[in-house]
Amino acid sequence: MKYLLRRFGFLVITLWGALTVNFFIPRLMPGSPALSIIGQSRGHINPAALHALEAAFGGTQQNIFISYIDYLGNALRGQFGVSLSSSFQPVTTVIMRALPWTLGLVGVTTILGFILGTGLGALAAWRRGGALDNVLPPMFIVVSAFPYFWVGLLAIWLFALTLGWFPTLGSYSENLIPNWTSWGFIRDVLWHAILPAFTILISSIGGWILTMRNNMITVVAEDYVKMARAKGLHPRRILWQYAGRNAVLPSLTGFAMSLGFVISGAILVEFVFNYPGVGFLLLTAVQNNDYPLMQALFLLITVAVLVSIFIADIATTILDPRTRGSR
Repeated sequence: MKYLLRRFGFLVITLWGALTVNFFIPRLMPGSPALSIIGQSRGHINPAALHALEAAFGGTQQNIFISYIDYLGNALRGQFGVSLSSSFQPVTTVIMRALPWTLGLVGVTTILGFILGTGLGALAAWRRGGALDNVLPPMFIVVSAFPYFWVGLLAIWLFALTLGWFPTLGSYSENLIPNWTSWGFIRDVLWHAILPAFTILISSIGGWILTMRNNMITVVAEDYVKMARAKGLHPRRILWQYAGRNAVLPSLTGFAMSLGFVISGAILVEFVFNYPGVGFLLLTAVQNNDYPLMQALFLLITVAVLVSIFIADIATTILDPRTRGSR
């Protein structure tokens, strides 16, 4: 219980620090939301309206301390105002519209990449020197060096433009009306998600494979694994229950952080494929100096990462009883 209380206190302090940084960073950026609106209206706006816009969107004309206090209070209540880049719709509405797309694409792909990567890495280390171990690590060392957007552009050129197997952009066909009770619409959504999911998976799985392989090589040499072999236990049981279970522990924190950053989406991938997720939304907010939307997204990402790390820490304590006494 003391350990959990210490961790909770750490989360509260970290969250407050993140809230403070989240408040000041957008205001240190050049430009302002009001100036963006003036640009959209071709300069036809009176000074009174300009002042009102600056106050509404956290402009620099307002006292910074008062703005900070108001921001903290609104953040705790979940009130982030309206979005400049989304036709003045409520920020929460804009985020909730984009969040399911990111969770469905990046979230599922991240979990799938971790499962496949750790599994293949464990098998490669277990059969060290075999065909799997000789092929996978060198191949994914090269593939992991490719930027996300480069892999995405290559996938579009090959599978969409050249072969015509998949669509190039979007999350579903323009002639369809969104209807999640229709199998035709769901199938079209899955069809559009294949290329961006493939891009994220190919670019991320290599890191999990290499990390798990290196961890497994160290764990396999431990005495308890040798003892399990001496007892004549089935190799599959030794692989997953003895070696794999302990080798995956160092990867849990990294996986938790990956899950936390799922909220931000794969920004470049969503941009390349024009996918309407949170990453694309964040990029749009930055380009338009949309303070309320940026702050809400940054706060959402921060909370997701902190909660994910906290859960991973609890999972590590459960999986590795040796850590309980030291904590």
